[in-house]
Amino acid sequence: MFVCNYMSRQPMTTSKKMPVLEALNTMKKNRIRQLPVVLEGQLIGLVTERDLLTVSPSPASSLSVFELNYLLSKMTVGEVMVKNPLTVSPRTTIEEAALLLRENKIGSLPVLDKDELVGIITATDIFDALVNFFGYGIEGTRLVIETKDRVGLIADITQVIKEFGIDLKAIICVDKEDEITEVVLRIGTDDPGPLVTALGKSGFRVTYIN
Repeated sequence: MFVCNYMSRQPMTTSKKMPVLEALNTMKKNRIRQLPVVLEGQLIGLVTERDLLTVSPSPASSLSVFELNYLLSKMTVGEVMVKNPLTVSPRTTIEEAALLLRENKIGSLPVLDKDELVGIITATDIFDALVNFFGYGIEGTRLVIETKDRVGLIADITQVIKEFGIDLKAIICVDKEDEITEVVLRIGTDDPGPLVTALGKSGFRVTYIN
């Protein structure tokens, strides 16, 4: 699961000279929340909807409408953008990107390939990747097996599935306490009963079926 598989390619960009109000309107019109800022093809910053709303005067301001509009018309993206934002490469893993977003409390990461802006990945894109990885919305059944972790565990489980000729669409292992692990399987069948029985006979306890 790499960033290149889930990023938005050829993202809309802006220059540092764009007025703040114009940048806000661009975001609203295109339903986006961030704009990479480029200069001569090079990424120099990132401006988000939150950045722009933060600098917009409060409705409780004592300034007149004309004064507010004048101040905002003079303010540019370059004054509020994040300079030299954190970036990732197309081959950065989804989990690495997710960790960067969480640790730095940000919502997006520009994607650079040899200093060229090729995309942007957001927290929403990562949620989409997670949903896709778990196979949500895909026909089939999800099984959860709780068992003691050991060498050859996955091979033994998949061998049982193979004997039934069932397509294994996804598999995820979640470590718990005391060397216990949960093996989450997405399988291509709507009738998992015989497989569950066979797994039980092989010593695997299925704790969840959906």
